[in-house]
Amino acid sequence: MKFAPRSLIISLAGIAVLLPAAPAQQPGPPPAAPGRGRGPINRPPDPRVQQRKYHFADTNQDLPYALYVSSKVTKDKPAPLIVALHGLGGDHNSLMRGNAIDLAEEGGYILVGPMGYNPRGWYGTPVGTPRAGATPRPPNPEAANDPPNLRELSEKDVMNVLELMRREFNVDPSRTYLMGHSMGGAGTLYIGAKYASNWAAIGAIAPAAFAMLPTAKEMLTPVAASMPVIVTQGGQDTAVPVDYTRRWIAAMQELKMNYLYVEMGPEDHGSIISKGMPDIFRFFAEHSKAAH
Repeated sequence: MKFAPRSLIISLAGIAVLLPAAPAQQPGPPPAAPGRGRGPINRPPDPRVQQRKYHFADTNQDLPYALYVSSKVTKDKPAPLIVALHGLGGDHNSLMRGNAIDLAEEGGYILVGPMGYNPRGWYGTPVGTPRAGATPRPPNPEAANDPPNLRELSEKDVMNVLELMRREFNVDPSRTYLMGHSMGGAGTLYIGAKYASNWAAIGAIAPAAFAMLPTAKEMLTPVAASMPVIVTQGGQDTAVPVDYTRRWIAAMQELKMNYLYVEMGPEDHGSIISKGMPDIFRFFAEHSKAAH
């Protein structure tokens, strides 16, 4: 199915309905009940995924990244690439499992997950005040040793891994994509806009982009005509309430961007990852730089 630009999908009880995007302008009520538990953030790596490291010269450290290469990838044909950014507290394997790997295999993708320097790097996104109503997090003892330029290092790690992929593989520059969940969804919006020339399209999953919301239009304006965006969101998400994501969609609508918003009513902050992944891969398959 070819999705029209500037569109909205809301899934209720597993039924997807294509609607005009106008309702995204008005934030809806908060979820009536808490979402289901997210489950463990970090689990054993998918055995299909390669565990790698590279030397990060800025801090003289070896940083990990996770890599899956479809069996359909060959040296003589440019292959599509997806860079996948994990959420807060996750790691380079967080999005590198389950149906993401199945879809990457089927579509002939290279799928790579950077660490983003550490589990809380935020990929260069600006520091903001906590969102209204958020439960304060207890101090993280590990964060006490974070470098003062952590976010800058996190952003640089992502771009370094992108360059590693280009050096090792025959990456198709017209089919290179960026996606991320929660903190990684915010990173996807930020890095997607800042380095827009690298991406054919981007996909944000429940983006925890609260700090950037006041400047959403300003940030998106330079790429409004050139960068397709898909956003997936669970209606029962209590970590990233749907109202916040709808405000991002309202900005995209106002800028007349080529976007697809997929809101799944029954899903929460964790379940939306796998439930929305087919939509993201479908959207990516339909967008290449040559087709813009």
